[in-house]
Amino acid sequence: MKAKKRSQKMPKKFSVKSGDKSASGGLTEKGVKRYRAANPGSKLKTAVTTPPSKLKSGSKAAKRRKSFCARMKGVKGPMKKPNGKPTRKALALRKWNC
Repeated sequence: MKAKKRSQKMPKKFSVKSGDKSASGGLTEKGVKRYRAANPGSKLKTAVTTPPSKLKSGSKAAKRRKSFCARMKGVKGPMKKPNGKPTRKALALRKWNC
């Protein structure tokens, strides 16, 4: 059997230059909108950048942040590139205050 073709194509690569990715880690609002347009029904959201001390414990944002940090800390891979710059993983963890 042949696989069904998607009616919509995935967008080309996301990049910092195009404004889809943030230089400080994660996707920008523009990147999230572009992803959602290509994937109808997606519930992708931008990062919870509020410091944990300012979040009300047990709130939706606090739970989302805690869940993201728990998942991302388990991801394999280096935190620094060979040139000494942080990887996208490291940038994301920093942005989410993990």
